[in-house]
Amino acid sequence: MLQSCFQSYPFEAGCDEAGRGCLAGPVFAAAVVFPQGFYHPEIQDSKKLSESKREKLRNLIEAEALSFSVQKVEAQEIDQINILQASIKAMHKGLSSLAIKPNFIIIDGNYFLPYKDIPYACIIKGDTRFISIASASILAKTYRDEYMLNLHHQFPEYGWNKNKGYPTREHRLAIQRFGFHPEHRKTFQVKEI
Repeated sequence: MLQSCFQSYPFEAGCDEAGRGCLAGPVFAAAVVFPQGFYHPEIQDSKKLSESKREKLRNLIEAEALSFSVQKVEAQEIDQINILQASIKAMHKGLSSLAIKPNFIIIDGNYFLPYKDIPYACIIKGDTRFISIASASILAKTYRDEYMLNLHHQFPEYGWNKNKGYPTREHRLAIQRFGFHPEHRKTFQVKEI
């Protein structure tokens, strides 16, 4: 069972990202603030949920959150500043866009850069432990998948409707055949097929 909060602050924001390991597309990050004590039994780490379940929970999270924000950093900027810095920048953008200023931040993973003067905690596997981080993972994943699906309609040759930009064999073969698209991260290694 996921915990509703890490500290007893009234406005604790959970943050997570989606798309760090992709060859194409932006990295997305979400920040979510729930009312104190909020819990829903179906919310869990986005990787453990089906696509249809994530979409259903996205609507629930958006309805129940006191505030949420989803932001992205584009592939070209990822190439300039690296994926770790881009992930943190997307989280900072998400925190800046919240309607409520959080007074504590919990982040999935083991690295973060301070945001303003707000205290924070990095939590490894935080998306399996805290409801706000799990919810941020669902929002980041669903918004990113939606972006990649729209991109697929314009450029179907890369199969982004299925691989979502991840380095599947089919995606790597498509890069070999059609070359790089502006949405590809040029600094990422494309392994041999």
